[in-house]
Amino acid sequence: MNSSEVVAHSSLKDLPFKIELNEYGQVVMNPVKINHSVYQGRIIKLISQLRQDGEVMAECAVWTRRGTKVADVAWASAETFAQIEGKTEAQVAPGVCIEVVLISNSEKEMRQKRRLYFEQGAKEVWICDEYGNVKFYDESDEIEKSKMFPDLPEKVSYKYFFIRYGCCRNRIFHHQRADFDGIVRTRNN
Repeated sequence: MNSSEVVAHSSLKDLPFKIELNEYGQVVMNPVKINHSVYQGRIIKLISQLRQDGEVMAECAVWTRRGTKVADVAWASAETFAQIEGKTEAQVAPGVCIEVVLISNSEKEMRQKRRLYFEQGAKEVWICDEYGNVKFYDESDEIEKSKMFPDLPEKVSYKYFFIRYGCCRNRIFHHQRADFDGIVRTRNN
């Protein structure tokens, strides 16, 4: 089975699962929790506000030598997006591929996905754990912060009352209210 067949298959529509293909063309389904969706939404909102020179995508299918992998969130430059727009799966990975870890994901699986996304041209891969902690990777290894989104926090809060970004002379000011667990680190650059 390939990703076009998965998309067209009537019995696979409307399932509450993330669907990927392994290297043998077998369907792999991972159930997601509401928290997973919330982190996806928060990350989409954050990167959309930090950069407008590309496209942010949820559930972006990327062709790899080990089957179709689906990045929970991805950001593609305008140039890369022009190459993948309208496709069932991206032959070229978006510049940033983001995985929100599920309880069923192993460290080995995440290492493999990082490697596969980099092989397809990703510049960075981010891994968001079940507590909202984000680790950033480039092709060489883990990096302290994203080079493409340097103002992105290392923790995405699940319980914000609101998040607001404003721009002034190319500087990002990040304002946050307290979440239910206390104050989340605020950055003013």
